[in-house]
Amino acid sequence: MPTQTRRCLGVLKTERGPLTAPPPPEPVTGWMLDPTTFDFPVISDTIEGGWVDRIFRGDPELEPAYIAAAQRLVQRGAVAITASCGFSIRYQAAVAAAVNVPVALSSLLLLPTLLRQIPASAKIAVLVADSKSASEDMFAIDKSEDRARLVVGGVEGGTFWKNEMQRPPPQTAVAEIEQDVISCVSRLRAAHPDIAAILFECSAFPLAAPAIRCMTGLAIYDITTVCRMTMASVG
Repeated sequence: MPTQTRRCLGVLKTERGPLTAPPPPEPVTGWMLDPTTFDFPVISDTIEGGWVDRIFRGDPELEPAYIAAAQRLVQRGAVAITASCGFSIRYQAAVAAAVNVPVALSSLLLLPTLLRQIPASAKIAVLVADSKSASEDMFAIDKSEDRARLVVGGVEGGTFWKNEMQRPPPQTAVAEIEQDVISCVSRLRAAHPDIAAILFECSAFPLAAPAIRCMTGLAIYDITTVCRMTMASVG
């Protein structure tokens, strides 16, 4: 009987430029491209010119690069497509229309479902890499009463954000990412004690998920949640 090739997830990567630091010496579970994060194989392709600051701005000139990278991944065998930056949701429709596999470019796609998983009186904390660049179209919540239940906070100004704004961006230590995320979550919970769940937009934030779960006891959702669900759907 011929061996069946395992189906793989395709990740659209932001532009990183030449390597400026060696990879982590040990696996970092939670990072999308780390082999210990998922129980299925992952392949990736770079969005040409897709520097983080351009993606944060929603630069429309990046759309062809997103489509081309997604199509290359499908040609290489990807059965689903995601992205390493949650702000890529602005390119969701264009990429979905250009390939014949499921596309889920951001954890923000989960918001309508999550709002219905918690009590109507509770709120969801949405942690983004840059709250000043986040726009309402990214959340796609039409009802004002639902939008009022979203509490958006960002880590702009922190170490991770400062590094990602550089070209090329230097590697940020997991401990520094954790500190940025913990500070943001603490601020949001102090202002909104009725937060019942947390959604991470940024693909780096899952690295801090164990610390945040321990600190808050709340359910945490992120891009790895979306990836597992999408890959489960294609078998």
